[in-house]
Amino acid sequence: MDNPVSTTPLPPYADVTAKIVRCGVAVDAAELHGSLSGYVCGGGAAGREDWMDRLTLDARAATDSTLDALFQASTAQLDTTDLTFELLLPDDDEPVAARADALVAWCRGFLSGFGLADAPASALSPEGVEALDDVARIAASSFDCDDPDADEAAFAELVEFVRVAALLLHGDCVLGRRQRRQLH
Repeated sequence: MDNPVSTTPLPPYADVTAKIVRCGVAVDAAELHGSLSGYVCGGGAAGREDWMDRLTLDARAATDSTLDALFQASTAQLDTTDLTFELLLPDDDEPVAARADALVAWCRGFLSGFGLADAPASALSPEGVEALDDVARIAASSFDCDDPDADEAAFAELVEFVRVAALLLHGDCVLGRRQRRQLH
C-alpha cells in the first residue's frame, strides 16, 4: 500500500514558540519538534492526546490547537514516502547564528525523543548508526558565525543532512530496511 503524499505544513516557528511559552512547556520550539521527530523516527507510538506525555512534557499542552497541528503535520510528513519531512526552525530572516542554535536544540531534542522510543540497536543499519552519531555530534556543537554567505551555505547543508538523517532513522526503525531502500 502506497502512502499518500503529505501536504501538511508545519505551523510557523513563531506560533509554536508563542504557544509553548503560554503553555509553560520547558523546551523551545525547535527542541520540541526534534523530540517529537526523534520519538516517531525511533518507532515510538504516540497519539494526539498523549504525545507530550510520552515525551515527558506537560501533557495538558497537547490540547493546544497549534501544538496539535505540530503533531499532526510532523507525523503526516514522516508517514509518507514523498520525503517532504522538514525541521521546525526559525525563519530564514532570522540571523544564521540563531538558526544554528535552534538546529543544535533540534538535534538535542531528536536524540532525547529517539532515546525515549527505545528503538532496538539491531533495527539500525550501519548508515543509521552513523547518522545517529552525526546528529549527536551536531547536538554537542556550537557554531561561530562570522561570514554570512559561507555560514548560510553551511547551515543549509547541515539542515539538509539532519533532515535526511532523520528520514534514514525513520526508515530503519519504522519502515524497515527493505522498504527504506525502495525510497532511494
